[in-house]
Amino acid sequence: MKYENALIPNDKQMREFMEGDIDTPIYMVNLLKFRKKAKYKDGRKTKLSGEEAYAIYGLEVIKHIKNVGGEPIFSGVVSRLMLGKVENLWDWIAVVKYPNRKAMLEMITNLEYLESEKHRSAGLKGQLNIETKDF
Repeated sequence: MKYENALIPNDKQMREFMEGDIDTPIYMVNLLKFRKKAKYKDGRKTKLSGEEAYAIYGLEVIKHIKNVGGEPIFSGVVSRLMLGKVENLWDWIAVVKYPNRKAMLEMITNLEYLESEKHRSAGLKGQLNIETKDF
């Protein structure tokens, strides 16, 4: 299985995110891989590791999630692979419930969220976001 961590959705992924069933609750599974050292787009000097920069985002994003009716479900450090095989494990996993895709889109386009997001992109080497729904 081939996979590619990324920081933002490509055009096709974003288009598909805004199509179809946008009203059903979703759980977003986030598989996170950190940079060794945080790298801010504005070029600021920092001694933060990627994990430390992301932790700042992690604390701030809880408010943004709740503001759109979402709920953090779980986050934790990946400790080992129980089943299967991958070249490199992710560092953390986080699961967030959103009332629907519209709520998540509202959050990620909010100006206050975008200010917090600077820490996310500075800390992450990349991630996988897996959208899931109840069945």
